[in-house]
Amino acid sequence: METTRVPIIFRLDNHCPIKLNALPTRLFNCQKLLCLAIVLAGFLGPVKPLAGQVLNGIDSLVLSSFKPLAGLRVGLITNHSGLAHNGKSTIDLLHAAPGLRLVKLFSPEHGIRGTADGKIGDSVDSRTGLKVHSLYGASRKPDAASLRGLDALVFDIQDIGCRFYTYISTMGNCMEAARSSKLKFFVLDRVNPIGGNLVEGPILSGKRSFTGYHEIPVRHGMTVGELAKLFVLERFSGLDLTVVPVRNWKRDQLFSETGLPWVNPSPNIRNLKAAIIYPGVGLLEFTNLSVGRGTATPFELVGAPYIKPGDFANELNRAHLPGVEFKPATFTPKSSIFKGQACGGVRIILLDPNARTVDLGMTLGVVLRKLYPGQWNPANLDKLLVHPPSANAILAGISMPKIRATWQKDLAEFDQRRSRALIYKR
Repeated sequence: METTRVPIIFRLDNHCPIKLNALPTRLFNCQKLLCLAIVLAGFLGPVKPLAGQVLNGIDSLVLSSFKPLAGLRVGLITNHSGLAHNGKSTIDLLHAAPGLRLVKLFSPEHGIRGTADGKIGDSVDSRTGLKVHSLYGASRKPDAASLRGLDALVFDIQDIGCRFYTYISTMGNCMEAARSSKLKFFVLDRVNPIGGNLVEGPILSGKRSFTGYHEIPVRHGMTVGELAKLFVLERFSGLDLTVVPVRNWKRDQLFSETGLPWVNPSPNIRNLKAAIIYPGVGLLEFTNLSVGRGTATPFELVGAPYIKPGDFANELNRAHLPGVEFKPATFTPKSSIFKGQACGGVRIILLDPNARTVDLGMTLGVVLRKLYPGQWNPANLDKLLVHPPSANAILAGISMPKIRATWQKDLAEFDQRRSRALIYKR
């Protein structure tokens, strides 16, 4: 019997459209349609977490029946990554929660949906009707007017464990605004997807900025809740901070070991591999080098029109970086630097997810300087590194072990500072 097929589209919530495999029209008599509705209702209904399952702060909050927020008028700082383990958005969960009132929304870089680039204006959330105040537009910090009528700010955004990834800067700016307006501040903690043990790279040693918010290493090995505690200890004394913790996460666990669903935290971090590589490759973004934006695998490709793939790959592999290999590659970015131009370069092969990827970025810089001194322009090398001695060491061609040795004293001091803020001890 010949049939047509009907696509079935539904939403876990307003922020997460799902499309089922098409179903034959012959199923659609009343009895079978009712059965299908029951099945879908069961699928979409509340899903209780399993014993021992890793849960983020929003799940801990739900399990507590939202008690920490009881009686409060809340402003929520979030985006598409603010999801519970069952796919429900934090926006919808707080909006429907008894005993509290969700009043306003605030969105970071890339907007409430996580898909925008460049400056973003205010908007209205179509599901709740709440105003979304952009924190990546005319201002990057909530003003007094936007905080009026609130008792608390709640932060729930997935970070990736890198100093210059701007969501932690948004959190810091909101903490500062909350203290000024005498609001409570809550962090719904989330796992660090690239692990909570490995700390590497230089400590910020220069002017603070939106991509360098605080004196921490490039790869800090902390959750956003732990960073919030550190910010209170070192910058925002007196702020009423509550961290709603992650459950059942161990510091040595990567995101792939948690059982949680992956959601791209920003448009170009499309998988865990990109998140792990980003703290190294991202350091070079403001030089005349493509880091793979405009390709299907951002941060896994690096190159430029002036690079010879074979020479570049061979020289990088001679550095014998543990857990990393380089394969010659050519690619043509569809956007960003070198748009439409053929680039020679390398594809980064991550053999060990615990590789020291800040070392990777520094080594890329040393090799670029060695092979292409007249073509690679390092004028903005220190923009994200924010550590002039390390930038100068790259330009001087100093070996990676010697560069790393210059960080050790500062990293030892950071370890002491960090230990005061850690929530998860193992």
